Amino acid sequence: MSELPALPVTFRPGRTRAVLFSAGVAIFVVLTVISLLIPGLSAGERTSFIFTGALLFGVLALLSRPKVVADDSGVTVVNIATSRRLDWAEIVQVNLRPGDPWVFLNLSDGTSLPAMGIQPGIAKQRAIEDARALRALAEDRTPQG
Repeated sequence: MSELPALPVTFRPGRTRAVLFSAGVAIFVVLTVISLLIPGLSAGERTSFIFTGALLFGVLALLSRPKVVADDSGVTVVNIATSRRLDWAEIVQVNLRPGDPWVFLNLSDGTSLPAMGIQPGIAKQRAIEDARALRALAEDRTPQG
């Protein structure tokens, strides 16, 4: 087995995040410029354009939120709208099967938790490496018994 990553470690889809932030900024700037360049718009209409750009930027920023943070005591899974803290002992298995949109954590209570911070969308090889690293950490830190 390869060397375990040093803790704490944060896994997040870096390229996807960069694309989402870049698109958000571009949309906001384009809508703001359009609102200023169209003659005859009222202040309310201009504000509406700018607000729409800000709203779209906010949605894309929210979509870039997912991450998985592993430290000595466990794992924090931050998805789009939720966050959950897990002890190492709660993680039974780390799965990233072909075709999965992100990693799934099988938990000791019989449920499965999506960990959207490791997703193969744009950077498939990076996601595979991150999933293997998280799996190795879980196996190393979970009491055997």
